[in-house]
Amino acid sequence: MAYGNTGTIGPQDADVLISLKQDHAPTADYVKELRTLLPETFPGATFAFLPADIVSQILNFGLPAPIDVQVVGPDEKASYAYATNLLKSIRMVSGIADLRIQQAFDYPQINVDADRSLAGLVGLTQRDVAMLINLSGSFQIKPNFWLNTQNGVSYPIVVQIPQYWMNSVSDLVNLPITSAATNSPQLLGGLATITPGPSAAIVSHYNVQPVIDIYGAVQGRDLGAVSKELNRILDEAAKGAPRGTHVVVRGQVQTMTNAYAQLYFGLAGAIVLVYLIIVVNFQSWLDPFIIITALPGALAGIVWMLFVTGTTLSIPALTGAIMCMGIATANSVLLVSFGRERLEQGYDSTAAAIDAGFTRFRPVLMTASAMILGMVPMALALGEGGEQNAPLGRAVIGGLLVATVTTLFFVPAVFSVFHRRDRRPQPGEASSA
Repeated sequence: MAYGNTGTIGPQDADVLISLKQDHAPTADYVKELRTLLPETFPGATFAFLPADIVSQILNFGLPAPIDVQVVGPDEKASYAYATNLLKSIRMVSGIADLRIQQAFDYPQINVDADRSLAGLVGLTQRDVAMLINLSGSFQIKPNFWLNTQNGVSYPIVVQIPQYWMNSVSDLVNLPITSAATNSPQLLGGLATITPGPSAAIVSHYNVQPVIDIYGAVQGRDLGAVSKELNRILDEAAKGAPRGTHVVVRGQVQTMTNAYAQLYFGLAGAIVLVYLIIVVNFQSWLDPFIIITALPGALAGIVWMLFVTGTTLSIPALTGAIMCMGIATANSVLLVSFGRERLEQGYDSTAAAIDAGFTRFRPVLMTASAMILGMVPMALALGEGGEQNAPLGRAVIGGLLVATVTTLFFVPAVFSVFHRRDRRPQPGEASSA
């Protein structure tokens, strides 16, 4: 038994694993090319690219696609019809790919309806008829093992009729049925009615209720924009849902929404906590406010860099934004603390601000330059899989570029305005007065 979460449900499905060589191009480029090439080469077949890297698999929580639209309802046939109509509407969303319904309701099967009364007359039960060891094997019903004394390994012994002996319905009709209660075998065709008919290939449940899954992925567009259009379509189609049926969007979309909410809260919380810590250290409410005036510039630089590079907002980008907040705050602390020293020495606010900007110019520039240069390889997405962490480097670089200018020019100007009345007189000046 092997665990697999790729969504294969029958012999008509298969997993194709592709190993890339070292120094390969971005994986998304190969996927984009194959999405066009494979349907043209194999018309009539459905292809879907499953999450291959461990990061995507974790974010999907085991699902075979980042988008999972679940139609939940008590009536499976009504839910399937509703899901089919939703599938047609969702196909119109720009940037969505690999769209398909996981459950299949036309899977071929052979129904065996046993006559229990007739079977009882010959000493057989429904259990004897249902337990077709010849077809399914004997291991789960009557497990037997053979112990190899040379290596100490036990091997299961499975008894099963060869599949090439069971090629038609007539072969199934002539299948002998035996039991411990009777010595004479009976033919299956004399005890049951055999009819072909379609059935559900897979039955899925979520919180006990039956569900129909619509899986999809994204290409050439960010997941947030696709999910926004997807939610709009689902809201419009909710009026025509069958009674007792509702739609829930799960998968990476749900993970993304929760993660963004937590990171936005973390970003705002980081700014507030930094401000409060500086208040304790400076014993003032004003100077910490002057220090954090550099942070809007950092946020503007992050947005500018992501826009220029065509990078979508993502979890790595928000992580880089939180990093950038700390560095920008540290540089502003250097400048404001030096300005306060100059005020205590008798300088006016303008002279103190200018002197602080000139004196702390080199330390601020060295700190920002070291961080920016260190993030350049990550921002250029060098190496295999480097495109995953590129948003983090780009966010840090863009934020520090603007935050450094803000720290050196805007923060001194704010310092000069707020401290224009805080000049302390020198001892000589006080005595002459």
